[in-house]
Amino acid sequence: MKVYHSLDTFDKLPKAVVTSGTFDGVHKGHQKILSRLKEINIQQQGETVVLTYWPHPRMIVSDDSQDLQLLSTIEEKIELFEALGIQHLIITPFTRAFSELTPTEFIQQVLVDRIGTKKFVIGYDHRFGRNREGSFDFLQKKAPSFGFEVEEIPRQDIDELAISSTRIRNALQLGDIEVANGLLGRPYPISGVVVKGKQIGRTLGFPTANLEVKENYKLVPANGVYAVNVRHRGQLLGGILNIGIRPTIDGTHRTIEVHLFDFDQDIYGERLQILLHKFIRPEKKFESLDALVAQIKEDKTVATKYLSTL
Repeated sequence: MKVYHSLDTFDKLPKAVVTSGTFDGVHKGHQKILSRLKEINIQQQGETVVLTYWPHPRMIVSDDSQDLQLLSTIEEKIELFEALGIQHLIITPFTRAFSELTPTEFIQQVLVDRIGTKKFVIGYDHRFGRNREGSFDFLQKKAPSFGFEVEEIPRQDIDELAISSTRIRNALQLGDIEVANGLLGRPYPISGVVVKGKQIGRTLGFPTANLEVKENYKLVPANGVYAVNVRHRGQLLGGILNIGIRPTIDGTHRTIEVHLFDFDQDIYGERLQILLHKFIRPEKKFESLDALVAQIKEDKTVATKYLSTL
């Protein structure tokens, strides 16, 4: 897959089969659109193009951008699109000026002049152009005069999956990780760099890697303990993840800590990807450190048993 961080670096194609959107999470609903894109591309004998935007449009045009929580970082999206077999990914810088393009200007300047669109595939609720004025009906009227065809994925095809990025976010915020994973079609990931912590876990016999997630917009699920896999240097390891303030040791800020099974290496400064599989229990304050240790042992047993079934 070729990745472009600007339309200016993209060479116009003779037969571009295109879809456009933010694709937060690249969930099963998005995957249905991408699957159809590839089917059409085989018929057209062209090349698949995904046009997406960064920063997320709401970060630029909405008053609530500070509270925006996203399912995917831009790096995660790139990996997902590549895994799904897309040939060209254009990541367009979303600016105020870009948001002011009228629907007609978007079609002419972006889809036609820059990309060379011959077929445009969109989800049923896709809107584009200034104030989201562009719609499927608008495209149907305009597309023939611009020399391309448009296809909309029917509402029922998406609704029957009962999938939306909002529903996935809500599930994660409630700790319903298995529901979220079912809608995503894969385990929810969190990536970050291992940083120094207070090393209390080591004194309890359960050393943990403290994860720093640099992308403050990345949604971190509800506080609690999770069964996880961890990708490290090409290995897939088992572990238990704790998200929370660690009330038993009077913690004051939220941390993301993972205990890796059968692992004892110095990995400070290294990047880990956590894949969340199962919510084991909510965070709670224990009467003593001994009670906490006993619970962690039980958590590890539950997680080990569950991960062995995957």
